[in-house]
Amino acid sequence: MSRQQNTVRRVAPHSQKRELGRLLICVGLLVGSLALTVSLKHRPKPAIPAQVVATAPETMKPSPEVVAAYSVAADLPKYISIPTIETEKVRVFQLGLTKNYSIAAPTNIHDAGWYEESSRPGKPGAMFIYGHVSSLESKGIFYDLYKLKPGDVIRVTRGDDTVFSYAVVSTKKYAAQEVPMDTVLAPVRAGQQGLNLMTCAGHIDAKTGEFSERLVVYASLTKNER
Repeated sequence: MSRQQNTVRRVAPHSQKRELGRLLICVGLLVGSLALTVSLKHRPKPAIPAQVVATAPETMKPSPEVVAAYSVAADLPKYISIPTIETEKVRVFQLGLTKNYSIAAPTNIHDAGWYEESSRPGKPGAMFIYGHVSSLESKGIFYDLYKLKPGDVIRVTRGDDTVFSYAVVSTKKYAAQEVPMDTVLAPVRAGQQGLNLMTCAGHIDAKTGEFSERLVVYASLTKNER
């Protein structure tokens, strides 16, 4: 996948740039008009896409002081770092469901979201963390996610400063309306703690302003340390 596939600015026709800016900044799997409907009582399963109106996320990068001061509960994910793509100490926000029963999205392209119904660091199951690929003018935190290869390291720092290291096992692209949520929310290796990341990929549909695909990176826990 090339950078051109992941950059709204380069792919969208110039004549529609202003329209796309008003309607949609693609974030993970969740905003635009392809957010997935989920149940309040059950974890997401393959679902019918729900129409939502998205507010364009902020593009101003938080200062190092703001990032350093960020805190969460001891058992929640706090930061994510991916050295291979120079993504370091990105804040991870706890996000649930909107009133439209869609998973909420990060409000800044430089932050990540953790779906609160997925696993917590150090617990059985898999964490599901998602983020923006780009805005019309700026790269999002997962702009280079497609570059990850098996064996690359992803680190998640918990609120108590325990660091959990995961190794990439595989990557997979899905059609935007065919994301298998049962798979995305499960460990890639049965019985082992997992971490699954998601962002947008593919091309932009000029009529809808939507990315055609979702990119998922599947990783498995290797160690944790204080």
